[in-house]
Amino acid sequence: MTTTVPKSPPTEPEPGLQAGLKNRHLSMIAIGGVIGAGLFVGSGSGIAAAGPGILISYALVGVLVVLVMRMLGEMAAANPTSGSFSAYADRALGRWAGFTIGWLYWFFWVVVLAVEATAGAKILAGWIPAVPQWGWALIVMLVLTATNLVSVSSYGEFEFWFAGIKVVAIAAFIVIGGLAIFGLLPGSDHPASGFSNLTAHGGFLPNGPGAILTGVLMVVFSFMGSEIVTLAAGETANPRAAVTKATNSVIWRIAVFYLGSILIVVSLVGWDDPAILKDGSYVAALSSVGIPHAGEIMNAIVLTSVLSCLNSGLYTASRMAFSLGRRSDAPAAFGRTTVRGVPRSAILASVVFGFVAVAFNYLWPDTVFQFLLNSSGAIALFVWLVICFSQLRMRKIIERESPEKLVVRMWLYPYLTWATIALITFVLGYMLTDTADGGGRDQVVLSTLVALAVVVFAVVRQRRAVRNGTRTPDRATAS
Repeated sequence: MTTTVPKSPPTEPEPGLQAGLKNRHLSMIAIGGVIGAGLFVGSGSGIAAAGPGILISYALVGVLVVLVMRMLGEMAAANPTSGSFSAYADRALGRWAGFTIGWLYWFFWVVVLAVEATAGAKILAGWIPAVPQWGWALIVMLVLTATNLVSVSSYGEFEFWFAGIKVVAIAAFIVIGGLAIFGLLPGSDHPASGFSNLTAHGGFLPNGPGAILTGVLMVVFSFMGSEIVTLAAGETANPRAAVTKATNSVIWRIAVFYLGSILIVVSLVGWDDPAILKDGSYVAALSSVGIPHAGEIMNAIVLTSVLSCLNSGLYTASRMAFSLGRRSDAPAAFGRTTVRGVPRSAILASVVFGFVAVAFNYLWPDTVFQFLLNSSGAIALFVWLVICFSQLRMRKIIERESPEKLVVRMWLYPYLTWATIALITFVLGYMLTDTADGGGRDQVVLSTLVALAVVVFAVVRQRRAVRNGTRTPDRATAS
């Protein structure tokens, strides 16, 4: 379903920032945001756990993301801002909510910086072992920091090419795999098995229906990043139109890149093939059709995805810090920009903590860094919950104050919003049954404790400001 945007004057970018992102940049940011390295690296574990039924797991999470993005798109089209859901929570739920979810989201991406920098360094060190792994991590972080410091257009240009490579790679994978499935790929000796592998190895659900939920837990976090486009839209010439287009296209992006590519994998290779866990699902699929050097090809694609995630993670963390600074929920320096419209202090602060997290990953991977991973593990779901609750109230505010800005509308409001809240809550509850070390229970418990600590700090800070007679800025506007 598409939404027609009424003709109106272009929305001005947020004060301090510049409209340095072009339409092609935002289009690729929107597409690349749903293609994380987790799709290439982590899908094998999900397939091994759920069998071909992992397709249902991806479909369920995909529907969840589509609904959340529709809600976020409704709010972002009405009021594009670099603070995105944090600014909307500020207005809809209270300053404590905007403060809390903003800092939690910043914390999530800072930890992601460390994870992705280490993953990229591992690949590069395998290619050029003369440079130690920590050296590659340092080089990657420095290069992408410099890119983000130059201008928002340089970030957009890098992300355009990073995302472009991912898109071309998956499109080629789907075409090659599709031809091989039906025996039409020249030079391949893969049998024309069609879709028989979906049921030939113990059925479509070989491990039972419960494995679908296990698969959901394994794949849900690979979808994190789809919301980045709503932060980036604030630095385009026409944010409202950009958000509307990105929101309307999220369905086909998830259907093609996630469901399409995973369908190819489980059709080419039996879900119980040891190569899926040993080599990775995409490498196993490419090897099965006789593609030479499949491992090296996939390493190059994964590296591109890692660099893309690093690039976007640093951008996202810095823009959230910028928004918090503008709302006096972070040091004032975070809310200032250079003459090029770059929030330099917010970028440097984010990358400093990113470097610290990388150091923890090398020095104390099983203690301090594992704690960071677990304490940020459920934040993605918290963010989605906050988006849902914010939309419930923001819809009424926008309808009352400026109904003409409702160019994107959540379907079946408020029923689908409440259904989405119930589904996210169910996933969080199901995670509590995962008692493995570093599993779902650890992530939910530690993430909740960190979130409660930030909420308490926010409430105490707000009450102290009121008691001292210092007035904090009004809530983020939504009109």
